[in-house]
Amino acid sequence: MGTIKISGREIGADHPTYFVADIAANHDGDLDRAKKLIGLAKEAKADAAKFQNFQAPKIVSDYGFRNLGRRQAHQSGWKKSVFEAYQDYSISRDWTPVLKEECARVGIDYFSSPYDFESVDHLDPFVDVYKIGSGDITWIEMLQYIAGKGKPVLLATGAASPDDVRLAVESILKINPHLVLMQCNTNYTASPENYKYVNLRVLQTYRSLYPDLVLGLSDHTFGPATTLGAVALGARVVEKHFTDDNNREGPDHKFAMNPTTWREMVELTRLLEVSLGDGVKRVEENERESLVVQQRCLRAKCDLPAGHLLQRKDIDVLRPAPEGSIKPPSLDAVVGRKTIHRIVGGDVIRWTSLEQ
Repeated sequence: MGTIKISGREIGADHPTYFVADIAANHDGDLDRAKKLIGLAKEAKADAAKFQNFQAPKIVSDYGFRNLGRRQAHQSGWKKSVFEAYQDYSISRDWTPVLKEECARVGIDYFSSPYDFESVDHLDPFVDVYKIGSGDITWIEMLQYIAGKGKPVLLATGAASPDDVRLAVESILKINPHLVLMQCNTNYTASPENYKYVNLRVLQTYRSLYPDLVLGLSDHTFGPATTLGAVALGARVVEKHFTDDNNREGPDHKFAMNPTTWREMVELTRLLEVSLGDGVKRVEENERESLVVQQRCLRAKCDLPAGHLLQRKDIDVLRPAPEGSIKPPSLDAVVGRKTIHRIVGGDVIRWTSLEQ
């Protein structure tokens, strides 16, 4: 796996997982609330607070959704029209410098997902990285426009076919090598059933197809399980939605992580990262005493005089196994040798006690 840099921080296989708290629409249209969530995300050990910059007329067709028929997916529970909801949860561009400043004040990275060309250009002076949502994975024109800014790109791949992913990755990499490829399941219903669709092993597929890319997870489940699995499979960027209260009204609160669950997720991940190690099998430093008391060695079953020709019946295989003792795999090599001095019953048989 390669590495990328976000705000000067190295991200890759040998570095800690980078956690992105997607505040998204959970600001509920209130700038002060957005700033509060930034502070809570920092306290919960997130590395970045992410927002979404869209303009309703440039992301959804009012006509299209009104004539789609019945409401579908997570939008079926929305009280307002899709267009009105996007209008309500869009954020003013006046917020951007304020949000950036607040993130800097509390010590957390700021960035956003832009959903139109103007938003890309607006954000460019304020962000060190761009996130592309799953819904835009087939909009190659936009992918290349964002890639052309020369900054790292996080690409979510929810509800995408293998061909969609291949074309998107190739289109970005032609322009910009700094890509994080993120497995994602695009379902915002907060149903426990969603876990069986997360399909974390796609990360293994991505690793085989794109061995030089940093991998990530963009996830909409409400617990740490998917994060821990993804990190174990090689993901080093994790994005989840963030709120302070899962019971608030709004499209993103129900499936978001809250400060308590987010902090737990990060702390468990840090333990997992330490536990993953380097893949080299060895007797670890903290096992050295356990090796002595847990493993077996060859011991005299009874007192053995000097010059005794050892037989199998003379030997016990017992714990402990102090340094210098003969281990069980050498049993056949010991049988048939003579002792060169007396060995007390129960004592360790050593090579220095036997004729060579």
